[in-house]
Amino acid sequence: MFDLSTLAEPIVQAPLAGGPSSPELAVAVCEAGGLGFIAAGYKNPEVLREQIEAVRAKTDRPFGVNIFVPSPDAADPAALRPYLARLEHEAGRHGAEVGEPRFDDDHYDAKLELVCDARPAVVSFTFGCPPEAVFDRLHEHDIATWATITGAAEAATAQAAGAGALIVQGTEAGGHRGAFVDDEDAGGIGLLVLLQLVRRTSPLPLIASGGIATGAAVAAVLCAGAAAAQIGTALMLAPEAGTDPTQRELLNEPIPTRLTRAFSGRLARGMVNRFMTEHHDAAPIAYPEIHHATSPLRAAARKNADPGGFNLWAGQAHELAQARPAAEIVRELGAEARRTIHETAQRLALTGR
Repeated sequence: MFDLSTLAEPIVQAPLAGGPSSPELAVAVCEAGGLGFIAAGYKNPEVLREQIEAVRAKTDRPFGVNIFVPSPDAADPAALRPYLARLEHEAGRHGAEVGEPRFDDDHYDAKLELVCDARPAVVSFTFGCPPEAVFDRLHEHDIATWATITGAAEAATAQAAGAGALIVQGTEAGGHRGAFVDDEDAGGIGLLVLLQLVRRTSPLPLIASGGIATGAAVAAVLCAGAAAAQIGTALMLAPEAGTDPTQRELLNEPIPTRLTRAFSGRLARGMVNRFMTEHHDAAPIAYPEIHHATSPLRAAARKNADPGGFNLWAGQAHELAQARPAAEIVRELGAEARRTIHETAQRLALTGR
């Protein structure tokens, strides 16, 4: 079963569902010595299988697949109506129509079946903790299992269910929060604090995620007890990433980020724009219903190159993203982390005399 210590570089690619993730990005990260990931979210099983095969055709190194754990209950339709009504005006901006606010499980069972057949090195989960039987099933196929957690209580739940490692997601991270239940305080917990809290009680390997864009930050989370650093936004300007061109132009700008439910009905961090500002306060907790309702509007805004009309998912350190090949980014992060740790050890040795 996959062991993080076998990586040449302590770097894991965040799955980046919804666009930036691509087989080419996963391959580049793997070939550079990190662990690439395919995002299964929002894809049907046929597309997911094709992407797994595309990665396997270009690298023999281990890679992972990330799966969304489905919401247990549908939202109250009555609670959705006011927000859907205000989206009608948004739709008119681009000649689009509000999508059907449907409840679904993102082909969860079919994707579990697929990964058991395809056997990637790792399967990670976001938005919840699968039952013990799911972890056992994956382990029977020699697949390592990771769970995304945002608090110490979630870490304990995932460990008890059989997760083999924990992706510790600080509030700095871009994109959706991986919380098991979307009712947490919007402030969340910062990554370094969360690593300390989780490390105190869990012996599992920890993968640190959130705001990591430099080798010094990689070194910091390794020193705080993480086995590897997961990076997402830092790879979004790589040519292999499927990042929307309009967002590429803005990623290095000093635009603030915030957590919002405006685009999907679930807390996610993105660069502040018009859509977020106008609709944030009214957005209900309703995932995936609001995701489906806004999907046609966001697609139209992307087509029209309107950065104010779609989600600009990004972490708090997005200004530090570099437009370089993914392999270069991964190798430089690893090299800088090693230099930083060595230099820090030297300084500590001098001060201890």
